[in-house]
Amino acid sequence: MRHRHSRARGPLRLAALAALAALAVFVAAGCVPVARVTYPPVGSTTAPAGAAAASTAGEVIRALGVAGLPSAVADRGYRPPEGPAFAAAPRLVVQATLPDDPAHGYVVVYEFASNGEAAAAAADQAAYVASGPGRVQFVPDAHLVLRLLGSTAVFYWWSPGSALDPRAADIEAALGTVGTAIAIPG
Repeated sequence: MRHRHSRARGPLRLAALAALAALAVFVAAGCVPVARVTYPPVGSTTAPAGAAAASTAGEVIRALGVAGLPSAVADRGYRPPEGPAFAAAPRLVVQATLPDDPAHGYVVVYEFASNGEAAAAAADQAAYVASGPGRVQFVPDAHLVLRLLGSTAVFYWWSPGSALDPRAADIEAALGTVGTAIAIPG
């Protein structure tokens, strides 16, 4: 009797192990970061952006207009993957009009108390997006644009493989005329 009972437990043990393995895979899949996970989370409050961010947003809008891309300060929030310094900074979001991809074209202008603080925050963002935790939040072919203008930093990213509007590349080119580039380690 005892022998037959232990044989019945074998399939039950295998089924339990398989269920545990499936649960572990399910839980692990839920823990994988996605492209828009940031800290603090979307909806968290930061101080309102001031005159420096407004001035830089004007420069971004001008540069995009010269490239034939109408744009304006966005009427909805947007947060790309951010390092801690960018996550805590006041910001303005500009959206370029991409007729074939109206849910994208966001350029974020971050404002800091001084030019030095902006440079340090931009260096922090460059290091973050190049790091393992930062890099996994972008698709492999992502183009990252990081510019510095006075006490503000400008950040934009797009993906040639997933952009629905080819003019997303034009945003990158137009931003090349705003401020100075911050190199992102590759």
